[in-house]
Amino acid sequence: MIFSLRAVALRGRVLLLAALCSGGAAFAADGAPRAAPAPAVNAAAISQRPGHAAIASANFLATNAGFEVLAKGGNAFDAAVAVAATLSVVEPESSGIGGGFMAVLHRAKGDRDVFIDARETAPAAVDRKDYVNADGSPNRDAALKGPLSAGIPGEPAGLVLIAKRYGRLSLQQSLAPAIRIARDGFQPDPRLRDSIAEQKQDLRRWPASVAKYLPNGKPPAEGAIWRDPDQARTLELIAAHGDDGFYRGETAKKLVAAVQAAGGNWTLADLDGYRAKERAPIVVNYRGYRIVTAPPPSSGGVAIAEILNILSGFDLTRMAQPQRVHYIVEAMRRAFRDHNDYLGDPDFVTMPLDMLLSPFYADGLRQSILPDKATPSSMLPRAEASEPGMHTTHFSIIDADGNMAAVTSTVNYVMGSTFVAAGTGVLLNDEMDDFALVPNKPNVYGLLGSVANAPKPGKRMLSSMSPSIVIGADRTAVIGSPGGSTIITQVLEGILHFIDGESAQQIVAHKRFHHQYMPDVVNVEQGTFDAATSDALTRMGYTLKPRASWGFMNVVTWDRKTNQLDAASDPRRPSGLGKVQ
Repeated sequence: MIFSLRAVALRGRVLLLAALCSGGAAFAADGAPRAAPAPAVNAAAISQRPGHAAIASANFLATNAGFEVLAKGGNAFDAAVAVAATLSVVEPESSGIGGGFMAVLHRAKGDRDVFIDARETAPAAVDRKDYVNADGSPNRDAALKGPLSAGIPGEPAGLVLIAKRYGRLSLQQSLAPAIRIARDGFQPDPRLRDSIAEQKQDLRRWPASVAKYLPNGKPPAEGAIWRDPDQARTLELIAAHGDDGFYRGETAKKLVAAVQAAGGNWTLADLDGYRAKERAPIVVNYRGYRIVTAPPPSSGGVAIAEILNILSGFDLTRMAQPQRVHYIVEAMRRAFRDHNDYLGDPDFVTMPLDMLLSPFYADGLRQSILPDKATPSSMLPRAEASEPGMHTTHFSIIDADGNMAAVTSTVNYVMGSTFVAAGTGVLLNDEMDDFALVPNKPNVYGLLGSVANAPKPGKRMLSSMSPSIVIGADRTAVIGSPGGSTIITQVLEGILHFIDGESAQQIVAHKRFHHQYMPDVVNVEQGTFDAATSDALTRMGYTLKPRASWGFMNVVTWDRKTNQLDAASDPRRPSGLGKVQ
């Protein structure tokens, strides 16, 4: 029965694709998304500038580093380099130069949007057998801990690309705050200390990890000054030599030697061959707003666009909460199903993105939603997801000229691979788990994948990162969040709240809910629904499951009618800072 249902579903999607083609819809041969036309925007808004700046990030030191660089004459893109590098020092549990990022940038001059893909890649010697147990199940230790779990980092190359193509300042100027903080020290916040304590058993497996994170055998004490001279040196080399300071020369040799000594398979050629890439962002129109978001190898933008296209056929503003949530969850369910089937690295996989992003495809999906009943997700084996955790970070920037940066950066799971490469201060990511190492078996976030996301040499693993910019006739938002697979739905909900007219502070404080097709449950933050709404959703057939951990969203908004900027950091992260200056 499972196979017949799946066959019917796939046959239906093939027939729909054929109908779209015969109806004159365009499909790119390379699977690249077509840009949607922009909604009507006040002509004066294109040349309007706010005259001041706003930054929201998960750590006040990073936000202040961004403003320090703006004060030197930098723009939003220089500030993005400063914020990301500082987060690498002060928030290593979530991001860093040993990981990667995805960014949506808006350059005010020329009204241009671009996507920066600094996602990690698989090393040339990748072998799926290294991540599979004898019984065929995923080997979670190999995929999540130690050097085999690490992809080739993309963040250094991405920061260099942004600085050279879009910044005003030198890398030395933009990286100076992070280098100073790493060299002179800072007081770790409670979340970093707790993350080190949570991962101490794995950190103890690697001598350089112990030396960095467990001085005297313990996590840093409250109030202690923590210094990171090795990372300061690595950042100094990047500042002086750009890509060569990380992917070649002294740092590259130390990275490869450390990885290979611990059983990993990186080579100098893997590092030398890494390139950050510019790609066309995905653009979708919803209720008069233009949403600019992340294309593959992010799955986030495709899913958000598909959900918004489905929801465009409903007037959510007139619905009671149970009905509104019902339609949003059903749209989430269908988008995540397609996420599992189709998406991967566009340099390796041909994807039917024009179909997935088509309003006609959304029409067909919308017709399959019953008005008063949940649709069971029964076509794939059940898979229980881990708590998503906040092991990613996001920051949002608008500068005085109206340049914007939405940047989501990650090392994947908490403290990444827990493996520090000796002599570099670089904590490596564990992004190899984001590949479909065993087809249709869930990763640590419970996401399923097909051969489209199978690991291959040089291939980028699929990501949920969804940095986005939302542009309306009078209001603009820069938005994103960490949270594993819940990134997509959290950003979606933030976009909907912004379009409903809410402020940055209201958006980041909202309670959240999430559905990802499998497992067939609605994850709910405590306090999201009142008793009546919960009862109504249960009667429709939904299983509501409490989830304690959610992403730390950071949002900047610009009201162009009043020329007011607003910045808000998620109240779930007390050390975050949204600041207007």
